[in-house]
Amino acid sequence: MTWRIGIDIGGTFTDVVLVEETTGRIGVAKVPTTPADFGEGVLDGVRAALAKYGPAPGDISLVAHATTVVTNAILEDKGARAAVVMTRGFRDVLELRRSARPDLYDLFQDPPHVLVPRRHRLEITERMTAEGKALTPLAEDEVPALIEHLRRIQPEAIAVSLLFSFLNPDHEARLGTALRAAFPDIPVYLSSEVLPEIREFERTSTTAICAYVGPVLASYLARLSEAVAEMGLPPLYVMGSNGGVFEAAEGVKMPAMAVESGPAAGVVAAALVAEQTGHRDLLSFDMGGTTAKASLIRDGRYQTTPDYEVGGGASGNRFMNGTGHPIRVPVIDLAEVSSGGGSIAWVDKAGALRVGPESAGAVPGPVCYGRGGTRPTVTDCNLILGYLDAGSLLGGEMEIDLDAARAAVDTHLAQPLGVDIQTAAAAVIDIVNHLMSEALKIVSVERGHDPRDFRLIAFGGAGPLHAAALAGELGMDHVICPPAAGAFSALGLVATDLKRDYVRTFYVSSDAADPAVLETAFKALETEGQAMLTRAGVAPEQCRFERTVDARYARQSYELSVPVPAPPYDAETIAGLAAGFHAVHEQTYGHANHGEPVQFVNVRLSAIGEIPPIPIREAPGVAGAPKAQRAAWFRDGGAQQAHVWHREDLPGAIAQPGPLIVESLEATVLVPPGWTCELDGEGFLHLRKGVSS
Repeated sequence: MTWRIGIDIGGTFTDVVLVEETTGRIGVAKVPTTPADFGEGVLDGVRAALAKYGPAPGDISLVAHATTVVTNAILEDKGARAAVVMTRGFRDVLELRRSARPDLYDLFQDPPHVLVPRRHRLEITERMTAEGKALTPLAEDEVPALIEHLRRIQPEAIAVSLLFSFLNPDHEARLGTALRAAFPDIPVYLSSEVLPEIREFERTSTTAICAYVGPVLASYLARLSEAVAEMGLPPLYVMGSNGGVFEAAEGVKMPAMAVESGPAAGVVAAALVAEQTGHRDLLSFDMGGTTAKASLIRDGRYQTTPDYEVGGGASGNRFMNGTGHPIRVPVIDLAEVSSGGGSIAWVDKAGALRVGPESAGAVPGPVCYGRGGTRPTVTDCNLILGYLDAGSLLGGEMEIDLDAARAAVDTHLAQPLGVDIQTAAAAVIDIVNHLMSEALKIVSVERGHDPRDFRLIAFGGAGPLHAAALAGELGMDHVICPPAAGAFSALGLVATDLKRDYVRTFYVSSDAADPAVLETAFKALETEGQAMLTRAGVAPEQCRFERTVDARYARQSYELSVPVPAPPYDAETIAGLAAGFHAVHEQTYGHANHGEPVQFVNVRLSAIGEIPPIPIREAPGVAGAPKAQRAAWFRDGGAQQAHVWHREDLPGAIAQPGPLIVESLEATVLVPPGWTCELDGEGFLHLRKGVSS
């Protein structure tokens, strides 16, 4: 048998899944995340999974990993010492940013901290025009002094972003050659290689972020790749923010691709479920130890956006600009809130109950884990309300301290609020559910979709525990909990394709566009993409290329993406692209100007190396009986006795009425009163509201 391994680092646990390629059999290992060295937890999880399920290293065909290293380095200001070289007079592009403000009425708001301080942002004399012509030659005589200045700074990485280099990279390429010769041991990132695309601030920001996180990511991947090779496993792949995986070497070339690596994997797995089950319109909900993520899948496909900001609380709403550091790489469109099982509940100075954004994380973790945590978390409150097993979790591998959880909630919440312990715990769950429902509304209501037209697919260690309450708040009546829900993001890692995105500015109006020039632009990108796929050893019959164009009306500031058909191209192709833009604009904004020419801005190409898909299924076990009953508290009805089932004992194709609780190794499913739960033949749990048993 041949297996694939997926590894996902969470805020509390690191999940490792083994999937047998032919049958879809799933094996799961969960180990504590190791924040001091994430790689240590990854290797512990891989060893545990191999020991538990038995495959030899030679039986493994793919190892894919979702990493938080890039995002954490930015959020925690723990990136490399970077320097940026810019056109003289444009040293402060990163500081000046855009005019967009996240809060129109806050006159004292501060932008996020600039990752590269001003003393490390250097200038050189040169100038390209907006047409890509050399107005001021590159000052070759300034290069030695620039190099000497950089030697004094001792950067760990250098970024170069010269004006209009996306149209003519000559000056940038020559300067890059000199810098790489002078600093052969440190990476030099050129904006014309990283992002040859219009918009000075975004291009500079993306290139600077690559320099800021590149050495951190390179060091991490080098150590992990070496350890994986020593175990006799295949080369390591990394999940990208666009929903595809890439080789570790490609990640070092373009580190910004690894932002939102983990959340992307879960959405990819949810899209696979949409295809497999026929439920093609899904709201994806992923709740882990530190955050909750929401995304929308329409007609079996997830959406990506090139406009993304990381850090500074930017990920909550994609339409709120100015809160973080922009990166112009395709990112799966999702909303993220600081609400997870480890989110800490507290009472503020005004006496109001708050939840998050601080998290207990993996160390010390929730109070009930007995690892030194003293402040109550969402997990502690779920335990007190009877939703979680007070005896143990992870199939008996983790002892639980209920008394410590009750004491923490009493001291920090119940007494300051003047209520009993159970009421305080229930209030925490109400608050966190409201916060997470807002994330679901961002990707549905704020995108013009009615959540009642979708099914909610819930996963992550805590997702199925809160899913029914969230669905009820949004008026949804069907929740799907997939097999291995608590390690579901790791499944997405082994069920996607090798993928890398390329872009070039192609600035022309539709009424003046030359089809031959358009095809030449795409061909240049395809050559780059094919070279990447060839390096990765992808067979020609598994190579696929997807083309899109960014378009807008004249005087608009932002673009919409329009699919481009396969060549050859002619005047009808250009007219079809314009018509396609009108249709997308009308769908997005509710109107279109059909008589107005369309302005093409960028051409984009996705180079895809197809990896054969695998099924996600878990054969139901032999039908048994509930393992126990326990009291669980519900907003409607108070404390009630709920049947508790092991997932493998749940009878298939029989709707079980709530309240009931379904437990498995990696997740717990809560079925409240008024809902039913049914296990289908492939191991998916279906929760339905108002369906009679």
